[in-house]
Amino acid sequence: MGFNIWARTNCAGLRGRKLRVMITIIAVTGFSLFGYDQGLMSGIITAPQFNRDFPATLSKGEGDRHATVVQGAVTSCYELGCFFGAIFVLARGDRFGRKPMVVLGSLTIIIGTVISVAAFRDHWGLGQFVIGRVITGIGNGFNTATIPVWQSEMSRAENRGKLVNLEGSVVAIGTFIAYWLDFGLSYVDNSVSWRLPVAVQIVFALVLFIGIIQLPESPRWLVAHDRKPEAMEILSHLNDCDVNDDIVYAEVTVISDAIASFKRAQLGFKDLFSGGKSQHFQRMLIGSSAQFFQQFTGCNAAIYYSTVLFENTIGLERRLSLILGGVFATIYALSTIPSFFLIDTLGRRNLFLIGATGQALSFTITFACLIDDTTQNAKGAAVGIFLFIVFFAFTILPLPWIYPPEINPMRTRTVASAISTCTNWITNFGVVMFTPIFIDSSKWGCYLFFALMNYAFIPIIFFFYPETAGRSLEEIDIIFAKAHVDGRQPWRVAATLPKLSLKEIESQGNQLGIYDGDFEKDKMENKEVTSEFSDKHEGSDSPNEGEAPFEERPTQV
Repeated sequence: MGFNIWARTNCAGLRGRKLRVMITIIAVTGFSLFGYDQGLMSGIITAPQFNRDFPATLSKGEGDRHATVVQGAVTSCYELGCFFGAIFVLARGDRFGRKPMVVLGSLTIIIGTVISVAAFRDHWGLGQFVIGRVITGIGNGFNTATIPVWQSEMSRAENRGKLVNLEGSVVAIGTFIAYWLDFGLSYVDNSVSWRLPVAVQIVFALVLFIGIIQLPESPRWLVAHDRKPEAMEILSHLNDCDVNDDIVYAEVTVISDAIASFKRAQLGFKDLFSGGKSQHFQRMLIGSSAQFFQQFTGCNAAIYYSTVLFENTIGLERRLSLILGGVFATIYALSTIPSFFLIDTLGRRNLFLIGATGQALSFTITFACLIDDTTQNAKGAAVGIFLFIVFFAFTILPLPWIYPPEINPMRTRTVASAISTCTNWITNFGVVMFTPIFIDSSKWGCYLFFALMNYAFIPIIFFFYPETAGRSLEEIDIIFAKAHVDGRQPWRVAATLPKLSLKEIESQGNQLGIYDGDFEKDKMENKEVTSEFSDKHEGSDSPNEGEAPFEERPTQV
């Protein structure tokens, strides 16, 4: 039988650990493409070769508001595409499945890239370039909304936090590649200097496409759509065991029970605005605020426009600005490494506080140095930008993607996580759109604004963000219910409440009255079954020793 690219059970001939590693490689390829797109326009938007082909982007001097608006629009239109791509996945993605959405996303990126690369000045070139970027953004929206779910539904529960961190790290690596490629091609005095960096998106998308067609669909999606035989075949490959093994049957049973409970309990959009012991609205706001402040504390103003900032705001020569942009991206990539060690040891709350404080001080240095615009002060301003990206990379880069699925209860997690992700894309668009206009109007005022936003974020973190590291999702439900009953802030409850066992969680949940139906009880029973099964197989000679069966994983967007 020939190879079928649409087959849901393709495993590239791999089993066990090798298959999981391949899944991770393809998943991070999708996110490295996301990072590449973020860094791509920084070295292109003010390049003479690009401005020559698209004159509307050429600034005619200080105060040329039209050119800065066009630069902002050309760069930020990509975020609009991402936003609508993510919305489509939220509304219709589950109908098609995880794998087809990634296939469609990679093909859409290739089509959008071809349209952008084929744009020429005398044939409505800038309009064609923008349309291509929007289409590319839609494809990236498909991928970034689907890949984390696809990967998490085939990963071990204890590895999910590390995998989210890994995705954040490869975003920085993609940005690193884009910056240095822009610098290298700046020596080419024709349109290749911008067409080739744009075209490289096809390389990432092709790797993603070739990889995903050889890998399986999410077993959880297959079970949810009454395709258990295919799910069992995939689980046998993931666990490197026979399809009739007890481990496969146990995992399918846990998935089936969790899905049945989830379908009974899932609430709608209007339920997000409820309070009481569940605190749905407060928890949705906390998760969305993390994404909001990730953007409005200045990350993408620095990432998308660092070369522009070095050249136009700080006043450095263009070639030196491109080199510093490459150094900036290198430091960005390297600075993601500490997060792997700190995310669980220091905890989410402390890392949020460290990140916001460090970013605030960094932009304070930058804006203070730019008030008196001298060459010496410009060096200090550049130091502030470099310090910012160091703090951002190991704190507020990964945290807003980890926190919303943890902080929201199971009943509203799908919709609440979708809202937080859409918050990211729409605020991303706003920041990338207004940054060049803001900088053109007030060089140091832009950095003062971002510094103040970081300072404003600190008390919000302190008074509203409870620690979730090391807590089960059920413990977080207890924390918010107890905070409501006791009239205390959730962060205080989280700081004083000891870690709870499964029996203690069930006991406290019953006392607080948050188990108002069969859903939460079913969750507890599923966890107990999972725990008992793990204990039963502990110490076995199976290649899956110590691996717990699948638990239901939060659907993210």
